[in-house]
Amino acid sequence: MSLFSFGAYVEGIPYKVLDERRLRGSAGIMFLLGIIAFINGFILQQYIVIPYISGFLLLNFIIGIFINPKFAPTIFIAHVFVRKQSRIYFGAIQKKFAWSLGLLLSLVIFVLSLYLLQDESYFDSVCMLCLLCLVLLFFETAFGICIGCKLYNVFVYLKLFKKPAEKPNCMGDSCDVDTSQ
Repeated sequence: MSLFSFGAYVEGIPYKVLDERRLRGSAGIMFLLGIIAFINGFILQQYIVIPYISGFLLLNFIIGIFINPKFAPTIFIAHVFVRKQSRIYFGAIQKKFAWSLGLLLSLVIFVLSLYLLQDESYFDSVCMLCLLCLVLLFFETAFGICIGCKLYNVFVYLKLFKKPAEKPNCMGDSCDVDTSQ
């Protein structure tokens, strides 16, 4: 097992996988942090909270994508809660794409939130991006639907991305990547 790897090979599965339970737990933790940022920033108008939380999520995604997801703080915390549950594996390639989208969104929110502290004209942009993140995290946490994973599947179908060598599954086998085309 490599220190710098997104996902791991498991006996009997020919592609890298991640544990669905850990990832859903991680999404739940990120959702909770997002709700805290949203309430503080957009209801209580305490904007100072937003850069801290978006910065933490940015760091979480950087560690998860460029080092290893198991070292990402939210996955580490989620593991504490789900460690006694059986693992459910799904393909890591789609989740890497989804986390890359999360990285991009958290980076933009982080940068805009720093400007928001100086100029409230960035309020609408930060608010809309936060709501988008909350919706994406809610779908994953509540229903096990990774919209980023589904986008990856669409991009493979449209041949914008190279077809994976193997046919990795999504959470709950909800969006198998059709590589037969």
